[in-house]
Amino acid sequence: MSFWMSLAAPFFLDKSDTASWKALNGLSLKVKEATAAAGLSTRLVELLNVRISQINGCSFCLDMHGRMALEAGETTQRLAVLSTWRETSLFDDLESAALSVAEAATELPDSETRIAELAASRLVLDDAQFSAVQWAAIAMNAFNRVSILSQHPVRPSKK
Repeated sequence: MSFWMSLAAPFFLDKSDTASWKALNGLSLKVKEATAAAGLSTRLVELLNVRISQINGCSFCLDMHGRMALEAGETTQRLAVLSTWRETSLFDDLESAALSVAEAATELPDSETRIAELAASRLVLDDAQFSAVQWAAIAMNAFNRVSILSQHPVRPSKK
C-alpha cells in the first residue's frame, strides 16, 4: 500500500449516497435485461466486466467478476490470457467484437481508432448486441470508478 493510501481512510461512495448507488444498480439491472434480450450470455458479459476491470485496474471488481465469470462457465485459461485476447484464437468472432467495443468504450482512443474499432465490430454484432455491449461497458466503467475511488477492499478467498 502506498504512503498516501495509508493516510486516507476509505470513503465509500456507495454508502455515502445510497440514492445514487441504487440508481447505478438500477442501470445495471436494465443493462442485464438488454444483454439477455440481445442474446448475449452471462459468461460473455462477465468476460467483458473482467476485461474492463483489467484496463481500469479495479482489484475489487476483478476479484468479484473473475469469480462470477468462472461461475458462468468461463475457463481459467481464457481468463489468464484475456489481457492479450487479440493474440490468441481462444475467442470467437462475437466475443472478439464485444471485447473490441468494450475496450473502445473504456479506453476512449482517438476518434479515428475508435470509429474503426466500432465499425469492425458492427460487422459481427447486430444493433441490439452493439447497443447492449456499449451500455454494459458504460455501467462497468462506472462501477469500477466507484470501487476505485472508495478503495473497496479485496477480502481473502475462503477457498
